[in-house]
Amino acid sequence: MFLPRGKMEKTSLLWQLCLCLLLSCTLQARLTVSPSSSQVFEGDFVSLSCEEDDSSAGWTLRRNTSKEKSSQCGIDWGRSAGSSCIVSHIISWDSGVYWCESREGPISNMVNLTVTGGSVILQSPVLPVMEGDDVTLLCKTKTTPSNLPAAFYKDGSLIRKQPTGHMTIQHVSRSDEGLYKCDISGHGESPSSWITVTEKHTTTPTPTWKSNPDPSAMRTG
Repeated sequence: MFLPRGKMEKTSLLWQLCLCLLLSCTLQARLTVSPSSSQVFEGDFVSLSCEEDDSSAGWTLRRNTSKEKSSQCGIDWGRSAGSSCIVSHIISWDSGVYWCESREGPISNMVNLTVTGGSVILQSPVLPVMEGDDVTLLCKTKTTPSNLPAAFYKDGSLIRKQPTGHMTIQHVSRSDEGLYKCDISGHGESPSSWITVTEKHTTTPTPTWKSNPDPSAMRTG
C-alpha cells in the first residue's frame, strides 16, 4: 500500500538519514522539480534536475514508488537528459520519493511527488521552507481558471477560506509545519502535502582587524 503523505515524508527522511550515516555521505547535489509543486495532475509534463556541486560525481535520478524500489531514470522510467530527467506524461503510479544519487554513494535531498487523477491539486513548496519566509499556496483545478474560492486545511482542520484560491502564510515558523490540503466547492479536494519548515541559520560576520602600523615606517620629527 502506498504510504500517506505525512508518513511517507517521515519515513523517507529517516531512510535518508540512515543511508547517509552508513555511507558517510555529504549532500553535494540538490533535486529541484519543474513545475515547482509537490502535487501534479496526471498527464502533466514534469522535469526533475540535479543541481550539482560536483558534476564529475555522475549524478543520476532515482525513485521509490509503490511499484518500484530505487529505480533509475532513463532505464526504468522517464527520459534522461544529462543530470535531468523528463517525464512527459506523468501518471499516478509515478507518485513517490525522488532523489539524486552519485556513483560514490552520496545522495541529495528527497522530494515527495504526488500525482493525482483528481480535479484539484494544492501547489505547495517542493523543498523545505526557511523560518521567516513567506509561503504562498495555490488551490488549482485542472480545467478551470485558478482563481476560484477555496478552503485550506492544516492537519485536517480548516484554517482559512480564500476568495481567489491563494493563501499566503507570512513569516512561517516551525508551528506552521504540517499536512496541508485544499477544497474547491463543486470540484473536489486535493491530496495532502507535507510542508517542512527549517530553522533559519544566522552567520556571524568575520571581524575585520586593523593592523598596527609598522614602527619602522614611522618617522620622527
